[in-house]
Amino acid sequence: MIVGKPDYVVEKKGFKIPVELKTGYSNSPKSNHVYQLAAYCHLLEENYGAFVPYGVLVYNNSCEYKIPFNPRVRFELENIIKNMRYSIKTKNISRNHNDSKKCINCSMRKYCNNKII
Repeated sequence: MIVGKPDYVVEKKGFKIPVELKTGYSNSPKSNHVYQLAAYCHLLEENYGAFVPYGVLVYNNSCEYKIPFNPRVRFELENIIKNMRYSIKTKNISRNHNDSKKCINCSMRKYCNNKII
């Protein structure tokens, strides 16, 4: 089971659309943000039993990205979730960054054997 909630849910043309606001600036959507948004699309579909065609990422520099929740993104999200579950089950968590701020707030911190702090 995955959990979470987007910053906003708007309704457009009868569809519920998750909107995620991001601090910082970006000239293109960051992949971790895309998959976080995809997870919100998935959760909205599960909770409302209705198709979610896309989500929206909004960065501080007013860049707004419409991210389709298409078969490719759905498949990649499924694989990410499977890999995360396997890592937790086997207790084989590897840090993929060198940022102490990320380490402190990481959702996988309690499973990680490779913490920075």
